[in-house]
Amino acid sequence: MALENFEILSPFIVRKIWGGQRLAQLKSLNETGQDLPIGETWEVSRLAEGPSGLGNSDLHSEVSEEELPYLIKFIDTSDNLSVQVHPHDEYAKQVENSVGKTECWLILDAEPGAGIYLGFKPGITKKEFETAVAKCEDVSRYLIFHQVQRGDFFFVPAGSIHAIGKGVTLIEVQQSSGITYRVWDWNRVDSEGKSRELHIDKAMDVSRFESDFNDASTFNIQKGLLSNSGTRHVISHPDFNVWIVSGDWEPEKIQTTERLIAIISLDGEVEVDNQRMQPYQAMLGKKLPDVLKSSKSLLIVT
Repeated sequence: MALENFEILSPFIVRKIWGGQRLAQLKSLNETGQDLPIGETWEVSRLAEGPSGLGNSDLHSEVSEEELPYLIKFIDTSDNLSVQVHPHDEYAKQVENSVGKTECWLILDAEPGAGIYLGFKPGITKKEFETAVAKCEDVSRYLIFHQVQRGDFFFVPAGSIHAIGKGVTLIEVQQSSGITYRVWDWNRVDSEGKSRELHIDKAMDVSRFESDFNDASTFNIQKGLLSNSGTRHVISHPDFNVWIVSGDWEPEKIQTTERLIAIISLDGEVEVDNQRMQPYQAMLGKKLPDVLKSSKSLLIVT
């Protein structure tokens, strides 16, 4: 099935022990008989290990890396994710034969007091952090905790130490890479007493400890992005541009490239040309639609 006009995609569902109930509810998914809850839905993905569906085919088979160098997913947590970091392009190419992984998050919902860990606190050194990791200490005390609410935005460049906390639902736009280096997993073990694999040496190779890198300006923190009307540009990266549309459709404000264009409903039905997309679904197409109507907010990635 060749991708011509905008087509509705079906997500690749990722079940995690730390997943929550929110995505199943938002997307009206039947969870009867499932052992693990949904942690992520990969709405726009051409990664071979988790491609989004396109009709009777999938995006990995139908589109190229050049057409789709980004990945979009919903994430919902009932427990903290591991403390982790992603490599930049050069390191990923040399070590993993992959592109790196810079990402960004838009918070859709959060329980009271919930938040994310992002960046090292001022003065934390690599030696200090590495020693704490080796001793299996609670290393979250070395990280900056940001309490979050709906509409908050965070840019997470490669090299940023981070962990999404429990009780958070968000949408993530990232480079099309599955490379994650876990440095600490809250000393958790499974039912057999086994802990998840860590990647401490690689994590230390790529983590950025410089004070100016861990400054709030690096993370481009923005508030209230889902409360304003209009078409708003949020972030630019060589592999993706992110826009939020609430209310009036203003296509003249959106810059397109040779990449495919993704439209994701954040909380309401969306009409794209002659098609209707349900809440929390995604569409992919080659050019901006002539008609775009939404009762609430949506995300556009170009």
